Amino acid sequence: MADIYWIGDSTVQFNSILTYPQTGMGQVLNLYLDPSVRVYNHAKNGRSTKSFMEQGRFEPVKASIKEGDFLFISFAHNDEKETDPERFTTPFGTYKEFLRVYINTAREKKAYPVLITPIERRCFEEDGKLGPGKHGEYVRALREVAEELNVPVIDLYTKSRELLNKLGPVEAAKLHLVVPAGMYPHFPEGKNDLTHLCYEGAVTYCGIIAEGLRALGGIYESLLIDPEKET
Repeated sequence: MADIYWIGDSTVQFNSILTYPQTGMGQVLNLYLDPSVRVYNHAKNGRSTKSFMEQGRFEPVKASIKEGDFLFISFAHNDEKETDPERFTTPFGTYKEFLRVYINTAREKKAYPVLITPIERRCFEEDGKLGPGKHGEYVRALREVAEELNVPVIDLYTKSRELLNKLGPVEAAKLHLVVPAGMYPHFPEGKNDLTHLCYEGAVTYCGIIAEGLRALGGIYESLLIDPEKET
């Protein structure tokens, strides 16, 4: 059976006890997958399309991914950091260029690239509705690359905005890393995080990814648990 290689940032990465209870989507996607499918999670906190590539973090993926595997690509949060030249990419320039490299490399290996738009932050405004956030141009750029190269897209951005607006500021916080001061030594002052996920949030958003795979059908749907085979 095919394997999934996932590259991305902290919303995807596997967390140790040092960042618990933060949970990346790559930690829990297996809950939705056929037991024969393995997930190789190469995502890392703080990385952008640029820094992930330039730090050599894509090299192990290139060395291991094989024909029939899948490459999930999830970046944008750190590409937006204009004050950090090591990570910042322009949405319609270098961001698109790095996405193309990842996509073309997967195809050279006869693997299947899948673009996943970023989850929205809890950017609620005073009226209780989400503000525009910072992802917009990067999402548009990603969609342009997807159309140009005929790559499937799972639109987690739109779905996450719909979900957050439906939940509202209070309930939406239950999907994110919100811990009181003193509970964990690595968060001595507590944490009210607008971006990173707790376990429930990671499971919820992976459910949206699973819906996206099912909607794509064919080889993408075949990655998922078949409820008729589960007893």
